[in-house]
Amino acid sequence: MTVMDVHEGPDEQEAEARPLTPRGVLRAARESGGLAFSLPPVMFVLVPIVFGWIQAPGARMVLATALLLLYGALFAATTGIALYPRRVRLIWFVLCTVILLALIPVIGVNVLYMVMFQAMTHVILLPWRWAVPSMLAMSLAVMITALSLGQLIPAGFAVMGTVMAWGIGHGIRQQALQEQLEAAQRRNAVLAVAAERERIGRDLHDLVGHSLTSLTISTQLARRLLETDPDAAREQLVHIEATVRQALADVRATASGMQTVRAATEIASARTILSTAGIQAEVPTAVPPLPEDLAELFGYVIREGVTNIVRHSRATSARITVSEETVSVVDDGVGIPAGASRSGLRGLEARIALAGGRLEVVSSETGTALTARMGATA
Repeated sequence: MTVMDVHEGPDEQEAEARPLTPRGVLRAARESGGLAFSLPPVMFVLVPIVFGWIQAPGARMVLATALLLLYGALFAATTGIALYPRRVRLIWFVLCTVILLALIPVIGVNVLYMVMFQAMTHVILLPWRWAVPSMLAMSLAVMITALSLGQLIPAGFAVMGTVMAWGIGHGIRQQALQEQLEAAQRRNAVLAVAAERERIGRDLHDLVGHSLTSLTISTQLARRLLETDPDAAREQLVHIEATVRQALADVRATASGMQTVRAATEIASARTILSTAGIQAEVPTAVPPLPEDLAELFGYVIREGVTNIVRHSRATSARITVSEETVSVVDDGVGIPAGASRSGLRGLEARIALAGGRLEVVSSETGTALTARMGATA
């Protein structure tokens, strides 16, 4: 059976899509695998029918037979109804209960034979926290009533029904937990794939964007120097080749998840890139000791800040500062243009937030300050 989530409720959107028709209920029962469970016990409906016709045949038993057959049909459909929303399940449970109560004045004590069915509807249709106490209370009341009337067989049915319903409910509960665990594992797998795609996207943006910016500057400089200073142009071409090789290695490392970025290496790279772009760079000569994850995070901040300076700022000077909990990249340019893409900053903000920090971006016509704060300063 796969009526496993009846205690917590099925997925409401999926359940709402099921038509509440005989064909829809039958299809749901087949999907749940519960027909094999619910159909055989329905044969026990014949017990009160047979006893009733033997004891008091007549018009009353025609009504009793109709009600009993209706109850049997409702019970047979419970495993299908279990896949519907809670509202439908509760209405179905109430219908079963009302018909059972209506049978009391019609067939008398023979209604006690139906307790086993009603106990099962408790665990199939009701939330688990309601099903157990209500089922036990009903079974206890029926057993006391049956014993007081000297009806030992119905009392035995009450005990048997309670035990069976408890066992079925426990099995359903365990299967529900197993399916919920499997569903959670599937969701986690989807989220892991999405997170990996996002990581690769952020890394490629940082790596390729930074490398292309450096290549653009070096290529422009090499072209200008080609006629006036061939040796300097040749040095730029060597730098371009090295940058391309490094970018290729970085892309491969990103794909394999082995890419590493460090604040110290990014500062050295920033000094070269800013200088090549004709921007006066004020960078630290040493970096304080940083945990590996923080050194990587600060490296990404420096890389994104320098890339934006070269691309958009038209700055004449830039300053990079690094402390144990903060890193900042400041320029005296014209600020981030209104139409500029901020995908790199959004990705950087996500990285920092994931590490428990905060990214501040202050941009105006007199310059831009990019600051990441971690720990107590965040």
